[in-house]
Amino acid sequence: MIQTLLLLALAQAGAQPPRAPGNELIRAADLKADLHFLAGDWFRGRLTGNAENLLAARYIESRFARLGLKPGGVDGTYFHNFDLVAATLGKGNRLVVHPQEGAAQEAELRQSFVPMLFSADGKARGQAVFAGFGILAPKLNWDDYKGLDVKGKVAVVLTSEPGANDPASRFDGLVTSDYANTLSKTLWAQERGAIALVFVDAGQVSRGTNSFAAAARSQWPDRKPHLERYTLSTQADRIHIPAVQVSPSIARQILGGADIAALAKQSEKARAPVVGVPVEVETSLDRRIVADRSVVAVLEGSDAKLKDEAILISAHYDHNGADGTSIFNGADDNGSGAVALMAIAEAYKRAADQGQRPRRSIIFASWGSEERCCGPLLGAWAWIENPLWPLHKTVAALNMDMIGRSEEVPESGGPRFNGLKAQTAASNANAVNIMGYSFSPDLAAGARAANRDIDLTLRLRYDNNRSQLLRRSDQWPFLQRGVPALFFHTGLHPDYHTVNDRPERIDYTKVERVGRLVHQLSWTLAQQDGRPAMANPRMIPQPD
Repeated sequence: MIQTLLLLALAQAGAQPPRAPGNELIRAADLKADLHFLAGDWFRGRLTGNAENLLAARYIESRFARLGLKPGGVDGTYFHNFDLVAATLGKGNRLVVHPQEGAAQEAELRQSFVPMLFSADGKARGQAVFAGFGILAPKLNWDDYKGLDVKGKVAVVLTSEPGANDPASRFDGLVTSDYANTLSKTLWAQERGAIALVFVDAGQVSRGTNSFAAAARSQWPDRKPHLERYTLSTQADRIHIPAVQVSPSIARQILGGADIAALAKQSEKARAPVVGVPVEVETSLDRRIVADRSVVAVLEGSDAKLKDEAILISAHYDHNGADGTSIFNGADDNGSGAVALMAIAEAYKRAADQGQRPRRSIIFASWGSEERCCGPLLGAWAWIENPLWPLHKTVAALNMDMIGRSEEVPESGGPRFNGLKAQTAASNANAVNIMGYSFSPDLAAGARAANRDIDLTLRLRYDNNRSQLLRRSDQWPFLQRGVPALFFHTGLHPDYHTVNDRPERIDYTKVERVGRLVHQLSWTLAQQDGRPAMANPRMIPQPD
């Protein structure tokens, strides 16, 4: 609280913390040169699993090494290594419903059921039991398994979470919380003794009979897609039961004719007591391991006590690769953040070489596999699973993703801009969106104070927004583990995830200013005695 009041006082009084040494070394011309290289055609979009992606990681590694920064990876390297799992459908995937009367009904693969990407191989047969949303959230006073015995049975759960369309939801308002994560739901069911888990999306009832089949064939296409789906091997390895998703019509059969839409509505308040019929589930996946890595360097702090704590600054370096001659350069997403990260690292090292070293240590992390489904942010999640710096000693995480343009949302922009109001790039020319503010008012106040000299328009507006922007970049895993974190983002635009996201379209002066803002805030956090605190985001008023 004392720290919060101090930062608020600085911001409100128009004061500013001491200027970060080396801040002026973050320059538009240098950023432009770096980005024209990193987002050049020769890197072919830096796609996970491709040689050009590794080459991009090696380039960032070489920059950290040339500066003389301490390696922050394993075995004295700059790499935090992790394995991804890709999969194709194997032989033997089956789902059979045994109604109380009549013949058994076998579901058609990719038409009315599919295995989950992380499913274990296996067979199970048991009584189906409805377990609501399948969520265990004791801190939020929610337990779908309370009073329910699923041991030796097949649990049936809804995708999503209660209050998904309620801004005041106890979970994360309009942002889908991590309690809705299907892998987490599978682990909870497994821990309670379920022998298999069946997911159903009640929303597909209203979207029509072909909705499930279209989604299923998108998840498991006939041919290897340009953008493969992955899961972390460390997460998939914890799953030991079959997990599948079924169409609403098959779910209705499994649950003895229950109305799935009505069940979902009732489950918003309390789990409906429904026992289904016996069901057989068999899953078989052909898996392939894909090695990936994040690039991590450390600048050790100067204070004997505080140097064991760190400020983490991050930006992912991967993007969506190339499709034939069409190259997704990813200049804004996220070449802009990656080059700003390297510039901030250089500013810190040059200042340290001149005797101006921060009190706390600084971690520079360029994450791999941010883009890759399912779910994304895999490099950051891999760090959370196996942090090379203790999370309880990570004072704050400051993440940059797409900091080189100005938010532009066209009228009727379609699903890519879901939840965002129409707005012009000109109206956002001086603006940067900051997310994570409701999780830590301390950090939000610190960002305002750090901005006094830089004079960007700070827009704190998307922490509770159906765009899901808050959870769409690498600060999200840190917030889920109680680390105060901010996301610096100049906004979506029509070139996002297209071949037009090229270096010549970047506003390099803006990248410079956002980079200087993050550098200034990180320096202030590294120097001050106190630490920013976390708060319950639903207890904080949500700015428009």
